[in-house]
Parts: sequence; C-alpha cells; structure tokens
Amino acid sequence: MQPIEERIESVVDRILEDYGKQRDIDRLESFRSPDKDVIIDIIEKLRRIIFPGYFLDKGYRFYNQKNNLSMLIEDVVYHLTKQVRLVFESKGQSREEANEAAQELCLQFFDRLPEIRAYVQTDLQAAYDGDPAASDMAEIIYSYPGLFAITVFRLAHALFELGVPMIPRIMTEYAHGATGIDIHPGATIGKYFFIDHGTGIVIGETTVIGENVKIYQGVTLGALSTRGGQSLHGVKRHPTIEDNVTIYAGASILGGETVIGANSVISSNVFVTESVAPGTAVRNKKQELQFKVRKSK
Repeated sequence: MQPIEERIESVVDRILEDYGKQRDIDRLESFRSPDKDVIIDIIEKLRRIIFPGYFLDKGYRFYNQKNNLSMLIEDVVYHLTKQVRLVFESKGQSREEANEAAQELCLQFFDRLPEIRAYVQTDLQAAYDGDPAASDMAEIIYSYPGLFAITVFRLAHALFELGVPMIPRIMTEYAHGATGIDIHPGATIGKYFFIDHGTGIVIGETTVIGENVKIYQGVTLGALSTRGGQSLHGVKRHPTIEDNVTIYAGASILGGETVIGANSVISSNVFVTESVAPGTAVRNKKQELQFKVRKSK
C-alpha cells in the first residue's frame, strides 16, 4: 500500500497542475475582497443610527448622544471606506485612487441617511397599519423579519445607486440568509412597503414597486426567462408594481413588461406574466374540493 504521505503529495501535484489552467477559479494572487464579517458589523451599527433608542450600545451614555453619534459615524465611515476601497482595488484602481473614491462615496452615503430613515419610518408605519397582530412599533422593530430585510435593502440600495460594487449585494444576501427574503439592492421600492411573514419572497434587480404595496410570503417578482444570461444585463427583466397593490402568498409575477396596475389585488398562488389593469382582482378559478368520509376501523 502506498504511504499516505506519497498519496497526499500526488494529490497536491495534481491540484497545482489544475491551477495552471488559467480559469477564473484558478487565481492564486490574493483577491482584495471585502470582509463579510466587517460588513455585517457595519449593518448592525447602521441600525443603531436608524433606530437610536432600540439598539443602543450598552457602553454608551445617553446624555452624551452627540459624542456617541459622532464616534459611531466615524467608526462606520472608517470601516466602510476600507471595505469599499478593497473592492475598488480589486477592480484595478490604485490604493490612493480607490481610497479617495471610497471616502467620497461613503460621505455621500451618510448624507442620504436622513432620507433613508424617513423611508424606514413609512415602512414601519405600513407594518403597524397592515398587521392586526402587531401590538406596537417596538415589537415590529425588534422582531419582524420583513422590516429588517427592508431596512437593509434601503441601506444597500443607496450604496448601489452611488455605484459601489459588490458590498450592496453582500448586505442584502446577509438579510436574505437571516430572513428568507431576497431583495436585490438594484430594485426600486417606494414608501410604505410592507412584507408580511416574508419567508420565500424574491424581488429581482429591475423590479419597480410603488407606494403602499403589501406582499405576503412566497411571492416572486422575477424574470420571465434568464436564458439570455449576461446579454440581459441592464435590461428590465422584472415587473412593475404600481401603488396600493396587495400580493398574497405564493403568487408569481414575471417579466419586465408586466405591470400590475394601481389598487389591484393579486390572490394566492396565481401565475401572472402579462399586465393587469388598475383596480383588478386576479385570482385562480375556484378549484373543486373532494371530500371522502373515512371508514372507522
């Protein structure tokens, strides 16, 4: 029997030979990638800025609120700038160019935080108004996966709009893993957006959602076909949902030319691939239920 050391050496030689094929997976030099753990920490710190009284750092003193906020923002700016810089460096920019661009984009991002907070307040209000099971706002902020996913999306979308690569997707995929709600940071979503229950929701990159829209679990706002692959990059592939639309559990609405008109209701488990006029109720034809009495043994 061949000694294990020789077998391991043989495996190493074969893998090193495989590395020489110059494929995307064969890159040997260190990839200057952002740190997911740092980005997750940034998300948690940004939540403390958005909801200042709900996610306080226990080490901070409330009466030093301005100083606390200054330290928190400086901390996030420093770490976010570093992560954005790493992405820009991986795209070929020099360290100096990447750092300058990253710092400017991060400061622009923080200029948008009051607007992001205003949107999140409307989402919180929509959750409270739309869910009779909600006892108060605090319960929603602390425990509702939908609000968490939307909040992370709002932050990631701002970075996406500023042209920051990769990091917005890392943020929304973290929320996806935590909640089962998959919102691409490139989607456009208006105020008063409410996700009820949430698990299994998919909202594609080019989706446009108006105001006062309510979505239940298992809804897909997706592409009709992705067989074109990268040739479809930048093409509107996902539907438009106008104002005051409710989409119930399990519905699939597909296609870039599909528009769900304002004030419409999409019932559970329907499959929609064409536009719907405003004020329309879309539902499956009632299925016939069969009942059979079981004989007792």
